[in-house]
Amino acid sequence: HLVESGGGLVQAGDSLTLSCAASGHTFSNYAVGWFRQPPGKAREFVASVSWAGGTKAYADFVQGRFTVSRDNSKSTATLLMNSLRPDDTAVYVCAARPISRTGVSGRNYLDYDYWGQGTQVTVSS
Repeated sequence: HLVESGGGLVQAGDSLTLSCAASGHTFSNYAVGWFRQPPGKAREFVASVSWAGGTKAYADFVQGRFTVSRDNSKSTATLLMNSLRPDDTAVYVCAARPISRTGVSGRNYLDYDYWGQGTQVTVSS
């Protein structure tokens, strides 16, 4: 079970921190991904973090503005978003995949088994 929080309405250039709280499974047995779905567009990969937090990946559009992290002791993953732009407006969703699933990039939503409900991020210009 994954629950996102931290979304909201901000202005361009502001920052937001999204959190993904997990329950029901041993969190450290899962890699975590963040995806987003802008209005009228398809879901797209944002970032991912390995089970121990040592390996991270980002979409090209992030351009150094976002940082993904996790705290296994709190069963929480975090997406820190800086320098937000209007085109970052989307529903942001976290997802988890078991570490036993190897040979996947983690950039495809099909790589993940569990999904949160999402949190809305709206960036005004």
